[in-house]
Amino acid sequence: MLNRATPPGFSTDFSFQLPSVENYSLTGGTSLVLFKGIQQEVFKLEAIFKAGKWYESKPGLAHLTGALLDKGTADKSAREIAEIFDYYGAQVEISSGYDFISVSLYALKKYFDKVLPLFWEMLSAPVFRGPEVDLQKEILIQNLKVNNEKNSYVAGKLLRKNIFGIGHPYGSAVEGEHIAGLTADDLRQFFATSFSPVEFYLAGNFDDPTIDALTHRLGNAAWPRPAEKHMVANPGVTREHQVKPDSVQSSLRLGKSVINRDHPDYFHLLLLNHILGGYFGSRLMKSIREEKGLTYGIYSSVSPFRNECMMSIGSDVNKDKVALTLDEIRKELSQLCEKAIPEEELVVSRNHFMGSLQLEVASPFSAFEKVKGIRLNGLDPQYYHRMVASLQAATSEDLLRTARNYISPESFYEVVVG
Repeated sequence: MLNRATPPGFSTDFSFQLPSVENYSLTGGTSLVLFKGIQQEVFKLEAIFKAGKWYESKPGLAHLTGALLDKGTADKSAREIAEIFDYYGAQVEISSGYDFISVSLYALKKYFDKVLPLFWEMLSAPVFRGPEVDLQKEILIQNLKVNNEKNSYVAGKLLRKNIFGIGHPYGSAVEGEHIAGLTADDLRQFFATSFSPVEFYLAGNFDDPTIDALTHRLGNAAWPRPAEKHMVANPGVTREHQVKPDSVQSSLRLGKSVINRDHPDYFHLLLLNHILGGYFGSRLMKSIREEKGLTYGIYSSVSPFRNECMMSIGSDVNKDKVALTLDEIRKELSQLCEKAIPEEELVVSRNHFMGSLQLEVASPFSAFEKVKGIRLNGLDPQYYHRMVASLQAATSEDLLRTARNYISPESFYEVVVG
């Protein structure tokens, strides 16, 4: 009989094992990365293009080009493409980011040969027809209008602008007038010159003949090889307040550029951020939400890009509580820089962080994502093993030193919208 008065045992075994993959080198310098550890009769094929915001020549060009990849080929209209994928129960996802554009195909394995040709046609030879371009432009412009009414969206946009600079890919913002000015020829030119595949990823238990046929198809394509782009941040003002008289609440954002994934102190910074505002038991949540009741939620996060990394703190508060909330956030940052974290707090936060990390590889697809992240960002294969070892060995003194080096209150940019 289960005794509910006795709590279950607590395990601190934080093993972290990523799946084994096979790598197939393709002509043209790209690769197909294969993960066969899928027991279900499904697959995911993903193409990663070096064509994100970092590479665009005009604001919004990468996003709009990506959004139109499945909206027409030489032989098929957007509707026909959608109907074929729907017929086979397949799904296409397109994600346009700061560094990459990802195009993924999900379907049952038995329909692989049925949907692959259309997916490949969509990737290699999209046709940017005027009516579809105009429709997508209208949709994107309307979405921007809605987002620009949200304090949180505007605050995030202003924070990135001030940290990296308005002319930097990570700091510039897409506005409606940018989208309105783009043409079908702009999209065709960007696709022809900048859509360079980094790698292809396949998760699915396929036989060798199927893999051979796929590598042959992928390897025979001719892709552009754009020159690498180098940008330098040109920060803006350290404090910015955009007043909106009709707003009841204000969105607060604090942030700064920090060390990236390949820095020796990065793992300690991740744990320090978790303690500050990375989960419900964090210091910011306890102080500003639970004790002082200034907000419903507050967070801090570390956002690594391919070429930079940003740490940010965000919350929404009543307008008359803005100054008090900012003071309390600065106090919490100061505390981390002045006093060592108590051992009990360190252990609880570390265990929560490590448990969250294990949840991120709970499914085959999510585990494969970790492999993809390592490869796309040029990290060593033992990256997560080093992370686990570093976090397990981290001391309060390590985190105190990290806080003093990277998160002093005066180093943060501040934005208030509302």
